[in-house]
Amino acid sequence: MRNLILKRFIETTSSSLSRSSTSRSTLPFLLSSRRNAVSSPLVEEEGEKVVFPRESPGFSYGLNWALAGKGVIVKDKAFQNLKSSELQQKGATISESLSGFPVHARGILGGASTISKAQYSKLLKQVTTHMSSVSDIFVHDGAIGSSPKFDAKVRLISDSPSAVLTLSNVLSETPARAVSHDSCPLTVYAATSISVAVGDAVGLGAQGSNGFIAADVERSSLILCGKAFADINGTKEALSALSGPVISARGGLPLSARLLASGDSVILLFAPENAIQNCADLLVSADAGVVLSPQGVAPLFQTKKSSGDDLYKIPSAVILATSDSSGSIPLVAKLSPGQAAYQFLAGYQNGEFVPAYAKGPSCIDALDLAKAFLSKLKEHQIPTFLVNIGEGGKSVTGKDLLKLVGSAKVAPFELKGGDLQGKYNTFLSGKFQEIPEELSF
Repeated sequence: MRNLILKRFIETTSSSLSRSSTSRSTLPFLLSSRRNAVSSPLVEEEGEKVVFPRESPGFSYGLNWALAGKGVIVKDKAFQNLKSSELQQKGATISESLSGFPVHARGILGGASTISKAQYSKLLKQVTTHMSSVSDIFVHDGAIGSSPKFDAKVRLISDSPSAVLTLSNVLSETPARAVSHDSCPLTVYAATSISVAVGDAVGLGAQGSNGFIAADVERSSLILCGKAFADINGTKEALSALSGPVISARGGLPLSARLLASGDSVILLFAPENAIQNCADLLVSADAGVVLSPQGVAPLFQTKKSSGDDLYKIPSAVILATSDSSGSIPLVAKLSPGQAAYQFLAGYQNGEFVPAYAKGPSCIDALDLAKAFLSKLKEHQIPTFLVNIGEGGKSVTGKDLLKLVGSAKVAPFELKGGDLQGKYNTFLSGKFQEIPEELSF
């Protein structure tokens, strides 16, 4: 009798599907659901009713539907948010760190798109089709930033437990179901077993033997092909760029800065890369990237010091580290909010300008960041200091910085001489059309 009921159910469902407007893309998922239903011993006869099997490890109706919405049709099982030990039981290994993978992006400011909308769509189709042919899918939910209200939720979908093990150590934790209930989560596809020739197939040209990275801001989507998931720095830069608009829309301010923490003191530090290594004594994380919000300040990514909550209080001070060996900029000076926003926008480093101190790709205009930065400084009344780490040619540590800005006799900023102000004005006026009067040298 049980087999008869199941047979009738399958025949009825198949018939209704053929008559309905259900898209072909959802049919494999429904067939997969029926396959699980037929093979499960939990189907029970109850009068004329058929009770569907309970969800089990690797099988969840809700997750399967959600993945189908992202183009991935679960062939066999989909495992969600496994612990490190569970991933290792599934065959995950710690991957060797790699770097230098080709990056293709569209929607990033300050550079031409290296992948068209049509190319990305074709690549995404190739990737999801490939993942739909793999027996087991691994899903991990996390976030960029550790403040639940001002973060960017991320869903990672992969054909490899090793990729999930590696990337789960990058993302912050997020409550259960937070991603599925989020209005605009980012989606990361890590297709490790797909042929790297897929890049050539969609018109990107040869991508080498290891893989490549592709990002689309409009889709809030990131694709990691081959071994690209092991390029942690490249992946973080792409995720930082993609998450910026989401975090900003929620009232957070994504900044290319670091945190110095000492006792109860939290300092927001903007500095050139070659100076960061000298501040390792107090750095919360070596990664550039924080979110400043009314709740406090948090690193974009998980840190080695992570304890489940990486949200720190509002900084007690902001340090803008510049590098000038001409003698024009004093060792340390106090800035007004308007001066701080101006110096932030220029990001002067010994003859070069790095707007917003951000060397990586960005989806937010530097002038918009400077205006928002000014607003946060005024709102929270955060004292800001300009420190010349090029003065005297000595290496400045994190403790040195805290001593400099902790002095009660720090004078307001004033140039010692030279034409440096003219260089600032020439650069900024040539790059930005209208700079608010409040932003002043």
